[in-house]
Amino acid sequence: MDKKQPQNLQEVIDMVKGVGGGFGKLPIILAGVLILVLLMGGGPFTIVGPGQRGVLVRLGAVQKGVFPEGLNFKMPFIDSVTKINVQVQKNVAKADAASKDLQIVSTTIATNYHLVPEAVDEVYQKIGAAFEDKVIQPAVQEVIKAVTAKYTAEELIAKRGEVKSAIRTELTDRLAIFNIKVVELSIADFNFSEAFNTAIESKQIAEQHVARAKNDLERIRVENEQKISQAKAEAEGLKIQRQEI
Repeated sequence: MDKKQPQNLQEVIDMVKGVGGGFGKLPIILAGVLILVLLMGGGPFTIVGPGQRGVLVRLGAVQKGVFPEGLNFKMPFIDSVTKINVQVQKNVAKADAASKDLQIVSTTIATNYHLVPEAVDEVYQKIGAAFEDKVIQPAVQEVIKAVTAKYTAEELIAKRGEVKSAIRTELTDRLAIFNIKVVELSIADFNFSEAFNTAIESKQIAEQHVARAKNDLERIRVENEQKISQAKAEAEGLKIQRQEI
């Protein structure tokens, strides 16, 4: 007949008491020490969750190599494991920059990125966990300023796709140095000064007036041509009538 399996910690302790009855309290002490060791993280294994990688730290020093997802073994008490997220994450950064025609532009960039999984040990050793504040945010702001300076304010609006591509290419190159991979980038917003917005609105109104005036001139020209054609036709008709008489 199969023996009943223990269902909780207390039953395990009771079982140890029963087995070790002839050895006094030694089994109980050993079981307590073992449980304490496991609770303190001093066990010989660690579990790395989905979308994570583990960085092995031995006596305060980061070790070369990365723990993959799943069960990994380490040296009790000597090793500790820091778990790093390698899933795609989103960073939103804002920056003020001057355009080629010296207009102040406020830009918001949303960047989807992830850490290179096989290099998280290097990222953790050289940068730490605050890589967004130390690396990504400054890089985005520098790239925005560098790219914005190559376009006029109107070109930033008219060539939005080209501007996005230029920012993404330069940001990808900068972050790759730190083992951070850019997945996608979007320009959430372009904001200009009130004076520039007013000037653009005035220009659009002026262009509309010019277009309307051109349309009026074209209409008048066509009407005049029609009148001339009609007059010629009437004159030709009168000439024919005189010849018949």
